Amino acid sequence: MQSKQQALVVMNRESFRAHFDEARLARLTELVALADPIWVDDLDSPAARARLAAAEVLVTSWGAPTLTAERLAAAPALRAVFHGAGSVRSLVTSEVWRRGIRVTNAADANAIPVAEYTLAAIIFAGKKAPFIAADPDAAYQGWGHRDGYGDLSNYRRTVGVVGFSRIGRRVVDLLGCLDSAECLVADPHADPTEVALAGATLVGLREMLPRSEILSLHAPALPSTYHMIGAAELALLPDHATVINTARGSLVDSEALAAECRSGRLFAILDVTEPEPLPADAALRAVPNVMITPHIAGSLGSEILRLTDHTLDELSRWIAAEPLQAEVTPAALTLHA
Repeated sequence: MQSKQQALVVMNRESFRAHFDEARLARLTELVALADPIWVDDLDSPAARARLAAAEVLVTSWGAPTLTAERLAAAPALRAVFHGAGSVRSLVTSEVWRRGIRVTNAADANAIPVAEYTLAAIIFAGKKAPFIAADPDAAYQGWGHRDGYGDLSNYRRTVGVVGFSRIGRRVVDLLGCLDSAECLVADPHADPTEVALAGATLVGLREMLPRSEILSLHAPALPSTYHMIGAAELALLPDHATVINTARGSLVDSEALAAECRSGRLFAILDVTEPEPLPADAALRAVPNVMITPHIAGSLGSEILRLTDHTLDELSRWIAAEPLQAEVTPAALTLHA
């Protein structure tokens, strides 16, 4: 009988507790060999280096340190890294690829709650619910249309989705629940046929903006996407449009967005900001028609167990020499967050 591969769990204490309940820790133990300590939150202590020396597999998540050349030199047997979270940008280095170490992540599983949150934000944006709720006089104005918010409706809305990413695709799919909604997609790397099959229309960003009553951002944080939604782009949006950002704060020029929202012309629902968290004196904090949540769209609470299951499924495929379904490649990192 073939011996189990040696594995080490690398993440902070909070992540370990969130990822591994009794059942999932038992499943991990069935799949791989785990020594003491089972998990570490660093790779530089003597105890961590002793475990790293024999590790063939790392199971990582939030709080895992970067896999630098020095740390990898202490892991001569390492063959694969299974990341139980989304982006691996802060984890992997060129040395990982040079050594031929396989890497997977749980970004597909993490996309589910982000897309769900985004759909809720789009529906709330149609009714301007967060902004009316924040109006101290709203409760005394009676039933009906509120002045200054535009058309309070989710019927035949035009929604612009920037980035046909794994999350953007899910958002497009979920928009099918809205009656007669039109969905536009802007993504220079997207296949028009795939976008059409998803029920949307691929257009350029400049064509999308004047037509988008709700603009939802799902592009990666890259040098080419930094402040891709700036003053000029915001000016193209129609009056009373809502900007939703559940991707990366750096996609939007915060000062320009604050100015448009302060004027009352635009609205915003932001789960990510630049910087994060926003300082107390940030312009966006003082604007009444901006709703800000502290990066809660991604997996939290019991949703994290979905990431664990995804990671353990991938680990199981690796052990069985089956094709991996969530492998990350250097080329993919140039296009995705």
